[in-house]
Amino acid sequence: MSIKLMSTSGTYTLITIGQRARLPLAIAALLFSTNTQAFLPTPLLVTEGVLSSELSDSMSPNDAKATVRIETSNLSDTGNNSQNNTASGSAMATEQLLATWRRQAKTENLAQHTTWRRLLYFYDDKNSIFAQKQTQSLVDDPRFFLNDNGQKDSAAELDATLVALAKELTSSTATGNNQANIYTKTQADNGSVLCRFPARVAWLKEKLAIDDASLSAECPELDEWMSTLAPEQLSIVFAEEYLDNPLSAFGHTLLRIDSKSSVADPNQISQAYALNYTVDGDPDDSFPIYATKSMIGRYDSAIEIDPYPEKLAKYLQDDERDTWTYQLNLTPSEVKQIMRHVWETKALKMPYYFTTDNCASEILRLIDVVRPQQSLLKQLAYVVVPSDVIQLLNSKNLLANATYTPADNTLRQAQLNDVKQQRAQLGYHNSAKQTLNEIKSAQLNPVSSLSDDGQRLRKRQIDVSDNNPIDRHSLQLGTIGIGQYGDNDYIDIGFRAGFHDTLDHASGYPQFFNLEGLAATLRLYDTDDNKSNQPDSVVLQNATLIRGRSFNPINAGKKGKTWGASIEATRVNDGSQEGGRDHLVGSVGYETGWSWAFGTPSTGTGEMSPQLCYTFLAGTAQVGRAINKGFRVGAGVNAGCRYQINNQLRAQAELQLPYWYHGSSDESNVRGHYWQPISSLGLQYDIDKKQALRINASYDWQERVDANEDIQLSYRRYF
Repeated sequence: MSIKLMSTSGTYTLITIGQRARLPLAIAALLFSTNTQAFLPTPLLVTEGVLSSELSDSMSPNDAKATVRIETSNLSDTGNNSQNNTASGSAMATEQLLATWRRQAKTENLAQHTTWRRLLYFYDDKNSIFAQKQTQSLVDDPRFFLNDNGQKDSAAELDATLVALAKELTSSTATGNNQANIYTKTQADNGSVLCRFPARVAWLKEKLAIDDASLSAECPELDEWMSTLAPEQLSIVFAEEYLDNPLSAFGHTLLRIDSKSSVADPNQISQAYALNYTVDGDPDDSFPIYATKSMIGRYDSAIEIDPYPEKLAKYLQDDERDTWTYQLNLTPSEVKQIMRHVWETKALKMPYYFTTDNCASEILRLIDVVRPQQSLLKQLAYVVVPSDVIQLLNSKNLLANATYTPADNTLRQAQLNDVKQQRAQLGYHNSAKQTLNEIKSAQLNPVSSLSDDGQRLRKRQIDVSDNNPIDRHSLQLGTIGIGQYGDNDYIDIGFRAGFHDTLDHASGYPQFFNLEGLAATLRLYDTDDNKSNQPDSVVLQNATLIRGRSFNPINAGKKGKTWGASIEATRVNDGSQEGGRDHLVGSVGYETGWSWAFGTPSTGTGEMSPQLCYTFLAGTAQVGRAINKGFRVGAGVNAGCRYQINNQLRAQAELQLPYWYHGSSDESNVRGHYWQPISSLGLQYDIDKKQALRINASYDWQERVDANEDIQLSYRRYF
């Protein structure tokens, strides 16, 4: 880049200079010329949005709706002629720099460049379920912008940034190395554009070919922050789903920031940091209020940067969740640019949305800043789930080597497996001092993947578990099935937004993971007018908001309870009247109980035995206009077993024994309370990771209902 100087009356000698050397020499020539007084300017007027592609070259300042006025330095009137020369020269240099930069920025249309707009949180291609295409920055904090209209106009913000850069470049050249100005310069630089927005400045330096030496500043706070983190490499850490904390039920992702020492030895985590994007919620709020506010953006987000050992210990020891760490395929310069952008945004208060703007979406957004051609966030526009982010990054070849770190309970489970294997082979346990309960106790058996001081990862002693999220089936599911309900044939068409039930392909998920959300099924009956109690031709069979079960077998190394919960609309048989038909009801249920794992676990791993049996004490409340009295409440026992025949075939059988109460009735043929046992059987065969066949059968043992049996064969497609 070169600057064309205006002619003066001085005598000069022309020499050939390199392109990057022209800028400082040109500025110096202006500043130290004794004739620059002739060019004393009035304050320079910069039109807002002057870099917009729609602006005409001939537009006058008076045509602009808003302006940014660059004032000349407010110097004391000392009568010193050389001081006036410097001030006027600085203003002239600023004006000429701006003219050059503006021409180049307009030629390359930098104001509309994807990277520039992403640095400002403009996401033109990000949609949400509740909003149309974004046309302005997602940030509404005025401190994030240099221009009053910067939130809506990326061109205006670019122009204001160039103005600030030109002023700082020329003023720093004028100040030079004057020792009297060092303290004042350092104090000012912490708030300068170079220190406040280093990622924007770094990008503009590259695009405008600005020499680093000519545009630099002392930024004590930024320099100390970058020196502490010393970022050389970034990795994404996935902590598996944890149903015992509903807010962690969908898993979690964070970034691991590695310095040179932790890159050289990944187990030496004392020099690594964790960057965690989370919700800044009110701990005094009840869980329902907390969850609701997190879903609808009533809480702000927060960026936490903590020592990595502390964060990892929380997952491995407190929550007992296995983690997977994947090195990101980013260059060192991209890593540093991401961290500069984090510096710009770490204090922002922005709405946190549990499903769309969360821990996983922020990682995609940061990568999008340095890889504008990827547009990762656009590909998960409506719901962003941590495991989906891992799979997306893997599909784009952005993940390098993967590291599995087992939780403490996984290591204890591996010890239990060894003991059980010894008993199976030898017929006895060869250690008289150690009991199974001692092995399962975290207090008596504090085995961990972390060293005693928590600053280093121990070498893994067990094989990898089958819970790598890269291997799991896709989150969404579509189904089509044919079946018979009583004497009526039907076709079912269903959709499930997520996640997984106990018959789905298990690879990639925590063992016995069972969580389903946002699912619905339509049933189309083959109607026959000659049949009594003929159902409607099209009915909503069920609509599930959320349904899940957490299994923590009492004979395994896991801690926690076995419990379940559901919120859904579903069709049920009303057994209070003769010939009771099925009706759509709203249903809320909760279960608590016990589970047991049995069978032979995978050798050398910390996985539990593959087979599972369970017993729940259940309570359910249902309301619906068509059922007797409009409501019923029930309590009872649910018991069943899930059996994995092989890697492709699984079966599950369950018996439900609810006792329902509708309220007293004066009608002789209507019962106010009754037992309604229901038995069910499910069998799934996996064609591959994306396809499966499933058979479901159930029988309602209540003799007063119109149809007792329901059997179905369905095709399942994961996408």
